[in-house]
Amino acid sequence: MSAMILAADGGFTPPGPAVFDLPPYAAGIDKPMTLLVLAAVIVGAYFVLAARRAAVVPGKLQYSGEMAYGFVRNSIARDVIGSHDFLKFVPYLVTLFFFILVNNLFGIFPFIQFPTFSHVGFVYPLAILSWLVYNVVGIQRKGFVGYLKHQTVPGGVSLPMLFLLVPLEFISNILVRPITLSLRLFANMFAGHLVLILFATGGEYLLFHSSVLFFKPIGVISMVLDIALFFLELLVQVLQAYIFTLLTANYISGALAEEH
Repeated sequence: MSAMILAADGGFTPPGPAVFDLPPYAAGIDKPMTLLVLAAVIVGAYFVLAARRAAVVPGKLQYSGEMAYGFVRNSIARDVIGSHDFLKFVPYLVTLFFFILVNNLFGIFPFIQFPTFSHVGFVYPLAILSWLVYNVVGIQRKGFVGYLKHQTVPGGVSLPMLFLLVPLEFISNILVRPITLSLRLFANMFAGHLVLILFATGGEYLLFHSSVLFFKPIGVISMVLDIALFFLELLVQVLQAYIFTLLTANYISGALAEEH
């Protein structure tokens, strides 16, 4: 509806994928790359400062760090991977969750307002790293042939059905997972940021620049909806960090499991 109204007005150019193509500051350095480094510094500094003066009675910073660490440790790593194997994966999962979370929150942070993972090229390395982690631990646990059999040969299936299921299981469990893991995060960050820009710029245009008086109230509605979408996007950003980490833990659990 908003697009139709703006098209009828004729003076507004809606935002598109080009808004994500930011010019570099210098050769090979642009805003998304800077945000990746900034996120790593923020996450690292936060946990270093939270743990630097550990005390029996924690201060506010230590308490928040312990709560943040405990959330991933207990609610994701231990609950999904299991109490026997989870501890060795906690550092990776904690780092993964908060690194993704901070990069996602950049999309609504004032003066930054750019979700780093709206560039799929930054998401693929994370997914490949998770893919390497769960495949390597699976191979270490079961051996290469045993792990390949574990991931591709379902139990209790007749031989004729295996000719159909084994290729599908191989594609699903070995090849496709890093792609689906990447696209889920990328698509949500890309689409959410684009929608926020559309409602904000469209509402601003209808309210202040359109020559049609009837469009002024619609501009107000668009701005109000943009505020509502802002909070929805905040929820999506947190959920996507959680889902990416949860799926990584689930894949590790599946790689270590005794049964297919």
